[in-house]
Amino acid sequence: MSTIMRNINIISRCEGIYRTDNLKDAKLCSCHHSYVLAICRHPGMTQEQLAKHICINKSSVTRSLSHLEENGYVERRPDPKDKRILCVYPTQKMLDILPEVRRIAADWNEYLVEGIEENDIALFRSVLEKLAARAHMYISEKEDSEK
Repeated sequence: MSTIMRNINIISRCEGIYRTDNLKDAKLCSCHHSYVLAICRHPGMTQEQLAKHICINKSSVTRSLSHLEENGYVERRPDPKDKRILCVYPTQKMLDILPEVRRIAADWNEYLVEGIEENDIALFRSVLEKLAARAHMYISEKEDSEK
């Protein structure tokens, strides 16, 4: 019997291929999808806040932000209160690609659930939300124990 995570990982990897195929003209990779959504939703968040928000380590966030900055999607500016901290802002180029990123995500979700009953989809979403909350609990407990 396959595990829950094996199936989730398969879906995630396939989604990554789908997003990369649909974002290649924009010079974005599948991993940049979550950055676009988070930065546009929370302009001015710090790199550390972004890392926590999308559950990615700080060094990966720094590398991805460098790519996004080089391609004109973000600006990193020092925090007015603490110049050592960098805040991340979307450029107009990122704001312009946001509807496309959202459309790609919606299209993938529609593709996945095609032919599945609405009540099954609702139950699945509910279970996934509980699993995600449990996963976030682990991260929070780990951070608390490291303080």
